[in-house]
Amino acid sequence: MTVSYLTGFGNEHATEARPGVLPSGQNSPQNVADGLFAEQLSGSAFTAPRATNLRSWLYRLRPSVRHLSDLRPIDAGLFRTAPDREHPTPASQLRWGPEPFDPDEDATWRNQTWLSSLRTIASNGDAHLQCGAATHLYAAGRSMVNETFVDSDGEMLIVPESGGVRVVTEMGVLEVQPADIVVVPRGVKFRVELMGDSARGYACENYGAPFTLPEPGLIGLNALAMPRDFRYPVAAYEGEHGDEPSRLVLKYGGNLFETELEHSPLDVVAWHGNYAPYKYNLRDYCPIGPVLFDHPDPSIWTVLTSASDTPGTANVDFVLFRERWLVAEHTFRPPWFHSNVMSELMGLIEGVYDAKLDGFAPGGVSIHNAFLPHGPDQASFERGSSESLEPRRMEPFLSFMLESRYAWLPSQWALGRPERQQNYATTWSGIDRSV
Repeated sequence: MTVSYLTGFGNEHATEARPGVLPSGQNSPQNVADGLFAEQLSGSAFTAPRATNLRSWLYRLRPSVRHLSDLRPIDAGLFRTAPDREHPTPASQLRWGPEPFDPDEDATWRNQTWLSSLRTIASNGDAHLQCGAATHLYAAGRSMVNETFVDSDGEMLIVPESGGVRVVTEMGVLEVQPADIVVVPRGVKFRVELMGDSARGYACENYGAPFTLPEPGLIGLNALAMPRDFRYPVAAYEGEHGDEPSRLVLKYGGNLFETELEHSPLDVVAWHGNYAPYKYNLRDYCPIGPVLFDHPDPSIWTVLTSASDTPGTANVDFVLFRERWLVAEHTFRPPWFHSNVMSELMGLIEGVYDAKLDGFAPGGVSIHNAFLPHGPDQASFERGSSESLEPRRMEPFLSFMLESRYAWLPSQWALGRPERQQNYATTWSGIDRSV
């Protein structure tokens, strides 16, 4: 099945899976065509400024009040929500190798879905106060079948690292492969199906302001992530006859609840508005960089940003590092040593990150919290200090950073993982004066 999309970040989209059901000229007619129900889904306060006001009108087979009833609490497993203070924040640089993952050999992974496999690596802020975020890992060996998830605590940014997934939402279908990302807003129901035998990756649960494109300032509008490259789903729906029982899992206030339905809740026949899930191919990102000497701060590579109440200081930024031309003269080209007020969590999708030539593998994670110094490892430092400064195109790689004003607090599970590299700090121990 070929999946088609609408394009344009934050556009006022309109789409219908059944011709003639989308109301014309108003949102809530006395009777919607074909006996559908009109329902507004708001992603911002009603009185938010027009530029930041988010809402969509959904026209569905059954109103959502039919879905979220008879809720029963269930075990959240290793899926955590901030504030998650099981222990003090470690005063050290942290790094983990990728999660061992072989569904063919390990029945534990083979039986995990995207939802059941979520394990929280770190979190910050407070979901109840709508600030901060959490970062989770997933490793799934089977699709979610007759099962749907809705997160009321935050929007979900999914970053596949291995294996493609089909994100089936109540507003349509998005197919994503490694090098793609997908964002599902708070309150939108969805399930994740595998497009192959398995899938592994990252998920950022953003409790704060919804992700948006950063203000480009002096950069202008013709670089970084282009609005036209963001893709939104065309309306598609299920549950016409109500003969497929379905399990709905709700995340609310840091807890998980479930209910059983006689039909699929993904029953939106038409919708219009600007509050909807979307996907983006990271290879469409147009990086900019130095053309003479030194290099600017990595904030120039921000793809999406969630603002805080302090201008210029993000709740969380999604920053992309990808291959590009290196041309700077008499300059140390890898990232320099630094210590920031912001806290950094990094993941690797593919290739080799130029500041970490050893020990940082796809599927891995590193955390460098505020004012804990970090920078290139010894191999990267030595290469950057001695290499010929001729123009050079980097080998393809994709790495990302989730940078936040709040310190990333690793979960108890993360700190106890055997993949935690206890000797991570030794990557700098051999760096010393040359004379």
